[in-house]
Amino acid sequence: MKKIMPPTYFMALLALSVLLHFFFPLMKFSYSPYNYIGALLIILGIFLNFKADSIFKKSKTTVKPHLMPNSFEVSGPFRISRHPMYLGMFLILFGAALIMGSLTAFIFSFVFIALMELLFISEEERNMEKAFGKKYLEYKKRVRRWI
Repeated sequence: MKKIMPPTYFMALLALSVLLHFFFPLMKFSYSPYNYIGALLIILGIFLNFKADSIFKKSKTTVKPHLMPNSFEVSGPFRISRHPMYLGMFLILFGAALIMGSLTAFIFSFVFIALMELLFISEEERNMEKAFGKKYLEYKKRVRRWI
């Protein structure tokens, strides 16, 4: 059975946040010009995703969370987050929600975090521990899961 990957959840939640914002906006709380800070978060999120993805491609390791990694990366965005791609996707969702400014849109940012925690992160971290042992456990002590 083919698993639904994190980018699919991300795209679905982004689409839902935009659609529901326009059809069922709840409590507007972000106003111009402050809501444009969301654009900076979106740019940062895109950057994190591209940077982490390029590191994975360079080291020829998998980005699929259920597969066993063959490379242990600690450079670039992996110095600040054990899961910079998930963090990047969250920042994009949160930034879009900030631009829209309604509570409806914000909810999906946090749904994304919950889904990643429940469906992917624990398995990924178990695989990293199996593959890299003490080296990964020491990394876990130094670098936080999200930020």
